[in-house]
Amino acid sequence: MSDPYDSRPDTNEHIDRVRYFIGRAQGNLDRRMVKHDASKLVNPELAYFDKYTPKLATLEFGSEEYKQSLKELQPALEHHFAANDHHPEHFKNGVRGMSLLALIEMLCDWRAASERVKQRTDDPQKVKTFEAGLAWNKERFGISDDLYEILLNTARELEML
Repeated sequence: MSDPYDSRPDTNEHIDRVRYFIGRAQGNLDRRMVKHDASKLVNPELAYFDKYTPKLATLEFGSEEYKQSLKELQPALEHHFAANDHHPEHFKNGVRGMSLLALIEMLCDWRAASERVKQRTDDPQKVKTFEAGLAWNKERFGISDDLYEILLNTARELEML
């Protein structure tokens, strides 16, 4: 009579493989963390961001002055988007061209960027929160309802909301 099957060795092998692939994901995110927005630290982007970052910080997000400053910043933005795949603009098909890891970096970038935007306090309905920014970007980039919910769930899990 043969010994009964013990699933533990197969399960441990599976666990080791999952750990391996999660480690690859962590390595990818580590690389993204280290090199995030490095293209802004050198020209041609540096000169533009030196000029426009302080100006944008004084302007209300979405205002006409804000939009005009973004137009003037466009050459740097085009270079930045081409060099950084955590922006939907990097891809011809927007978010549909992104990996899940690029989406995580994008979400972290949007959260950090939301902390730099001038907030309206005179009208509580117009205060831009991170969650409101996510909703705005959902429309802006044509993010599906399913992906939007995943982004919200991830933001909650990472305590961004």
